[in-house]
Formats: sequence, C-alpha cells, structure tokens
Amino acid sequence: MALWKIIANFAAMDNRTREIQSVTLWGIVGNILLTAVKFIAGIVGCSAAMIADAVHSASDLVSDIVVIALTRLSAQGRDKSHDYGHGKFETLATAIVSVLLLAVGVEMVIASYEQVCSAVNGITLPVPGNIALWAAVVSIAVKEILYQWTVRVGKRLSSQVVIANAWHHRTDAFCSIGSLVGIGGAILLGGEWTILDPLVGGVISIIIIVVAVKMAVPALAELTETSLPDETEQQILDIARSVEGVNDVHDLKTRQCGPYCIADFHLVVDPMMNILTAHDITVLIEERLREALGAEMQINIHIEPSEDSL
Repeated sequence: MALWKIIANFAAMDNRTREIQSVTLWGIVGNILLTAVKFIAGIVGCSAAMIADAVHSASDLVSDIVVIALTRLSAQGRDKSHDYGHGKFETLATAIVSVLLLAVGVEMVIASYEQVCSAVNGITLPVPGNIALWAAVVSIAVKEILYQWTVRVGKRLSSQVVIANAWHHRTDAFCSIGSLVGIGGAILLGGEWTILDPLVGGVISIIIIVVAVKMAVPALAELTETSLPDETEQQILDIARSVEGVNDVHDLKTRQCGPYCIADFHLVVDPMMNILTAHDITVLIEERLREALGAEMQINIHIEPSEDSL
C-alpha cells in the first residue's frame, strides 16, 4: 500500500515538481551506492582520503532528502496560511543545502590540515591501495553525470535548490579528483609523497567552501526579503508605464519567492477614468509582466488618481 501511495503522490504532482523529485531520487540512488563503495574501498585500501570522500557522499544524501521534502512543500501553491504560496520553502532548501556543503568543506579542511601537520612532523602516512584509486575514478564519472543532468533540470526549471544540489554532486566529484590525485601520487611515489593525499584534499575543500558561500548568499538575501535587482525593477516600471492610460508608477516593492517574483506598486491614472477601463489597464500590465518575468509572477496593483488632474 505504501508503494502505491508513493506512486499516486508522484503522479499527482505538477510537471515541474515531478522533474525535480525524479532527478533528486536518482541522485539518492547514486549517493547510496557511492557511499557504500567508497567506505568499503577506503577501509580495505587504507585510504583516509577515500573515507572522507565517502562521508561527503553521505552528506549528499542528506541534501537530497531536504530537496525532496521542501520542494514538495513549495509546490503546494497558495492556501489559507500562505497567501503568497510556498515558494520560500524551496529557498529554505537551497540555504540548508548550502550550509551542509559549507560544514562539509570546513570539516574536510580541518582533517586535511591535521594530516598535513602529521606528515610534516615526520609521521609516515599509509600508502593507499589500488581499490581506493578505482573507487575515485568511478565516483568522478558517476558524480559528473549526475551534476550535468541535475544542473540542466535546475536551469530549465529556474530552480535554485536543484542547481545547488547539482553543485553538491560536482563538489563530490571534485573531492574524488583530489582523492584520485592524492591516492595516485601516494601509490606511485610512496614515502613522503603520501602527503599529496591530504594536501590536495585541502585545496578541494576550500573550493567547496567558496561554492557553498556563493549559493548561500542569494538564498539568505531572498529569505530576508531583499528586493529584486535594479534592472529587473526598472523593467517592471518600463512595462507598466508603456501601457496607454498610465500617467505614472510609483511605490514599487519587489521580492523573490522561490521560483517566482512578487511586485507591488501604485498605478497613477486619470481620475475621470471609469473603473472598467482602469481594470483593463491593470490586466494588460499583468499580462505583459508575466510574459517578461514568468507566468507565476504575483502582481498587486493599487490604482491612484493623478493629482494634477483633480
């Protein structure tokens, strides 16, 4: 019964949510398999880098679950308790994924630093086995495929949380590249060159932190009701002012709500204009704005009489 319920819920979703859920579910499958493979390869091959890589893949599972849960909420539309819809849940998911990514990056930097210090102090790091090297190769291939697929879906659907999750896949691939270089160098050169493993891992960890911050900043800006970019606001004003019968537009307020934007503004018209004409003007403005900025854009227009005509 539970399986049929899952299938029924999936079928009932809108196309956008269904695509997001589908690509994320495939990501979950890939992360489960890779986590298991990396842990086994890290333990059997005596590779600290591969074990850390496995932990990163496990963190991807958490972000996938966050995306599945919160994008389903964000797709519910408006209701009595959410007059503007649930779009912010998708933004919240982006912020959570970014924070998880940041935490993993910081943890990996610390671990790499400790290993480098140990090597510098004369402690010989273990030479990893070939199984860890092949696990890194498989991880790079699988994760890059998942990244390319996920980021294309995210860009096509204008979903920041899916794009953020795609970068989680790519950072895992970066980690595996670091592991590949470090493990390969340690195997080929041996001895003191085993320091390559944690050294390269530290560099990749810094890249992960930078990516996480870049994703977190716009998500936090949206959650704190930051206005849309100046060029977008000017586009809204230009479109509204271009409609015949509009004398002026002022008091524009904008914000982003997940995949769609919200705009509130005052429309100044002739005080002698009848209500039907004023209504037709607002409808035309709404149509043009949605054509330019997305069909799901929410627009609130307040009609005001022109003072110089009174």
